[in-house]
Amino acid sequence: MGILSSPFDKKPNSVTQLMLWVIVATIPGLIAQVYFFGFGVLINILLASFTALITEATILKTRNRPVQRTLFDGSALVTAWLIGLALPPLLPWWMTVVGTTFAIVFAKHLYGGLGNNIFNPAMVAYVLLLISFPVQMTAWLPAAELAQNSLSFYDTLSYIFTGTSSQGYDLNHVRQGVDGFTMATPLDHVKTELSQGYRIVEIQSSPIIGGLSGIGWQWINLGFLFGGIVLLLRKVAAWHIPVGVLAGMMLMSGFLYVLSPDQYLSPLFHWFSGATMLGAFFIATDPVTASTTPKGRLIFGLGIGVITVLIRTFGGYPDAIAFAVLLMNMTVPLLDYYTKPRTYGHSKNQGNRHVR
Repeated sequence: MGILSSPFDKKPNSVTQLMLWVIVATIPGLIAQVYFFGFGVLINILLASFTALITEATILKTRNRPVQRTLFDGSALVTAWLIGLALPPLLPWWMTVVGTTFAIVFAKHLYGGLGNNIFNPAMVAYVLLLISFPVQMTAWLPAAELAQNSLSFYDTLSYIFTGTSSQGYDLNHVRQGVDGFTMATPLDHVKTELSQGYRIVEIQSSPIIGGLSGIGWQWINLGFLFGGIVLLLRKVAAWHIPVGVLAGMMLMSGFLYVLSPDQYLSPLFHWFSGATMLGAFFIATDPVTASTTPKGRLIFGLGIGVITVLIRTFGGYPDAIAFAVLLMNMTVPLLDYYTKPRTYGHSKNQGNRHVR
């Protein structure tokens, strides 16, 4: 049996190591996303990453801060990576650049840089683009199994940078599903059909709906769930926020589903559609903009879950992870203040007075 020499405590993970683990853990979900929606996801990530690094270096130089050390801590790259994963695969290139630049400049460095920002930069970028360009931001491709027209890597590049394929077809050509209508995400499709008077049982017969939620989306969410569990096992993220998010969604959607299963989606559908698992494990767990206390993290996650279901059900947007995260970011100072653990040796009622 070997004997370890002092010090006996484990060396904590550096910021760079933590950021790299976050990126690595997204790979199962990324693979599923590329399989079902094509190479555009990878192109978005590369565009966002290049833009984030250039913007970060420029701002650091302008602020007379050390460029190399800060640039390679991985925080800007993770922000770009999450933005790329969240965007539709054929979004015009300049929108990706605008959103990423805004995230780095306004959501991060305007507050003083890493550790000082109060809002999740990736979600700020997403909401900016969603509000400014709602048509482009909600126009996803049909999943590979439902697409009439498959896209090569070259055609994908052409659509992103010119708006047309190499043969001159516009985006409507590739966005047609097997039954001839333009495909949307399962959440968007359900919301549209419900507004036209259809019941859930009728909507579920659509080709886009299948399995736990929708064709392709259930596997993407399972991929991010697997990666999220890896983060928890590696202690890169605490369990409180992801569990809180999923519990909040289950409680809210379960309550609505019991009230009227013909009008409201089941908890499992909410769990495995849209950006649920990406949001729960990779976005909401941002250590800078989330609550820092165990109770605060749990409440923070619960709030995100409940708000997400409410906006998906009654709001104007089909997915709501970004809005829910930003709204709960505003509550973090309050949550940290009221959930601060009691100092050892002090009673709950005495505050900071020493117990004799």
